Amino acid sequence: MQDILEELEDRRAQARLGGGQGRIDTQHGKGKLTARERIDLLLDEDSFEEFDMFVSHRCNDFGMEEKQFPGDGVVTGWGTINGRKTFVFAQDFTVFGGSLSETNAKKICKVQEMAIKHGAPLIGLNDSGGARIQEGVVSLGGYADVFQNNVLASGVIPQISVIMGPCAGGAVYSPALTDFIFMVRDTSYMFVTGPDVVKTVTNEIVTAEELGGAKTHTTKSSVADGAFDNDMEAIAEIRRLFDFLPLNNREKAPVRQVFDTSDRIDNSLDTLVPDNPNLPYDMHELIHKIADEGDFYEIQKDYAKNILCGFIRLEGQTIGVVANQPMVLAGCLDSDSSRKAGRFVRFCDAFSIPILTLVDVPGFLPGTSQEYGGIIKHGAKLLYAYGEATVPKVTVITRKAYGGAYDVMAPKHLRGDLNYAWPSAQIAVMGAKGAVEILYRKDLGDADKIAEHTAEYEKNFANPFKAAERGYIDEVIMPHGTRKRLCRAFALLKDKDLQNPWKKHGNMPL
Repeated sequence: MQDILEELEDRRAQARLGGGQGRIDTQHGKGKLTARERIDLLLDEDSFEEFDMFVSHRCNDFGMEEKQFPGDGVVTGWGTINGRKTFVFAQDFTVFGGSLSETNAKKICKVQEMAIKHGAPLIGLNDSGGARIQEGVVSLGGYADVFQNNVLASGVIPQISVIMGPCAGGAVYSPALTDFIFMVRDTSYMFVTGPDVVKTVTNEIVTAEELGGAKTHTTKSSVADGAFDNDMEAIAEIRRLFDFLPLNNREKAPVRQVFDTSDRIDNSLDTLVPDNPNLPYDMHELIHKIADEGDFYEIQKDYAKNILCGFIRLEGQTIGVVANQPMVLAGCLDSDSSRKAGRFVRFCDAFSIPILTLVDVPGFLPGTSQEYGGIIKHGAKLLYAYGEATVPKVTVITRKAYGGAYDVMAPKHLRGDLNYAWPSAQIAVMGAKGAVEILYRKDLGDADKIAEHTAEYEKNFANPFKAAERGYIDEVIMPHGTRKRLCRAFALLKDKDLQNPWKKHGNMPL
């Protein structure tokens, strides 16, 4: 018996070495942690339970039968983050560059299926050179199996992908099907075709970083939701995000201990909105001042900055926040911001996370580039997401809510539960200047009359009271009491039960 126990420990030690100490040193030399080191940092101490440690590939071509590594390039299992269960897989770049083989794919599929079955999130730590060429179509089939499970898990369990090295070719589509993608600056990249192929086909000369690095995907393509400076920071932030999320679509997000009072008054909010309606202010300030302990976890903060998306807590409860940002493009909605917010709203609705919408929007961004780029359909994505959502929805209009953009930003008409406005709110078809130029075109040559008409229009419409008279606004509230009102609103709505008509699925405007 002692011999068998010793053999087991020897086999475990060999498996933990992955591709060997030399390749581990190379990984460290690139500023990257190994797969097992990443898992140890991600999960609570001593909580990781590994599956399939001794699995090896079955390929006998190209001399592969002589190259066997226990685990076959991916570490899989489950553990806990702050005591809450999660499943995880981490690709091991020290073994065949983390490339996906038949058995490698089966290991990933196994934890995917267990995550769905047991109702726990799945976190993938990606660091792979792609499909294992020696196995040909078998490895491609393995990718398709992984993709299918990503689709089945969507909306059932949260799926988080962290790109911590190369992720190319077919490998990119598994992260693309997950809820959140995060990258590590300078050591990770994602692209369907690499720089060499691009040069051959299009004659473009581009580096891997320019083509698919973290900056590209967080600022231009919107593929990634965030980027971090190194593996350790990325893992710490994933643990922080995890605490905001429910385990699955049948459970609510965890309620955390609160060190903040629900009736906290912040008088500085009374002067947040400038007297001049054309001056900007930072919507981050409002979000931080209403959130528990001022904590805001922002998603895609470097992309479409004219809208803010992320998570806060109110009385310990996770709340999804969508907010126009007057500091960028005056807070106008465009194609990029509509897609960004629409996807975020749908995630919140899928996992029963209440939604707070903070509105200061002068309209949709005009211009041929927007119209040619499909702003009609992109704007409709956000409209569809809000209209479809059945979670508690609370809206606060801080200043402008003009035209069609008013209709898109969670108004009463899209089943908004409680819609508040600050006294500074202006709810109208358009701004006073534009409206007067249309309504009183015949007086355009008379400056005094135009000024008179403008003042009259502002008196009648540049305020929240017309909407309040119609019941489109539930209450005009004082800015300093916004946190108290929101805490009470979401407490009221916590037992909300609303069901959409049965359907296989809708056909949202993709």
